[in-house]
Amino acid sequence: MNAYDLKRKFLEYLEISKGRSLKTLENYDRYLTRFIIFTKISEPKEITDTMVQEFRLYLNRLPTHGGGTMKRKTQNYHLIALRAFLKYLQRENVETLTPERIELAKVPERSLELITTAELERLMKAPADALKKESDSFKQQILLRDQAIMELLFSTGLRVSELAALNTDIDLSRDEMSVRGKGDKVRVVFLSGRAKTAVRAYQKARTDMEEALFVDGRPKALHRITPRDIQRHIKKYAIQAGITSKVTPHVLRHVFATDLLENGADIRSVQALLGHANIATTQVYTHVTDKHLRDIHKAFHGKKRT
Repeated sequence: MNAYDLKRKFLEYLEISKGRSLKTLENYDRYLTRFIIFTKISEPKEITDTMVQEFRLYLNRLPTHGGGTMKRKTQNYHLIALRAFLKYLQRENVETLTPERIELAKVPERSLELITTAELERLMKAPADALKKESDSFKQQILLRDQAIMELLFSTGLRVSELAALNTDIDLSRDEMSVRGKGDKVRVVFLSGRAKTAVRAYQKARTDMEEALFVDGRPKALHRITPRDIQRHIKKYAIQAGITSKVTPHVLRHVFATDLLENGADIRSVQALLGHANIATTQVYTHVTDKHLRDIHKAFHGKKRT
């Protein structure tokens, strides 16, 4: 069986047996196709260490639309897809390069984009401030929707795709709900009083029968809101609130996590609330929440020097 046929079977395996999302399948297909075209292999047994090394050099030098070169993180996505493909071939007893031979490039430590508590409050107030001046009922509904979206994001730490997928059957009589996140994994998130009040107000203003909890568009052409819609709306309110730093739904997820850690939550609990599969992903937040280290340094460092 040739490389393209095996790639197709691998993607089918990911979809059916592993439950990977269509977006993941699309990305893996693109990365593996790029590798096969570059190396000109016809069968997996032709893959060598030298080919992989040359492919890595090709990715590292590949120009992007912005005029630069491909980021190390994106290069690693290609290598992760290739390694997963090789593991699948090994499982199917297909002769090929050992997956463990694929090493990922070192990437710079991830930095967090955050906003201050004062900026967060101004952001949260922006739809409510606009609502006081609005008389059009549909525009009022939009403002109530945006208020509910931001309160829900900050209360739960949901990914924007998870929030966009919510339906109107959300039970606001409870302080918690289950969400299906990455890898089709289900976790529990918690609703603050403010979040529930904001969602109720938005639902009360709705006159449509759409299944989606949050909709976008015109009164006669409603559709489920998309992650891109949400990003665009939050960016607008950040500008209105006079916030100069970049504000996205993921920034609210960062603020959710750092708020918990700064107030004493343990890292494992925050990992569960965020739905991180790996604790290392959550530990990036500890770099910005160890405020007590500054106090320790000030209290105990250099006391014997005159």
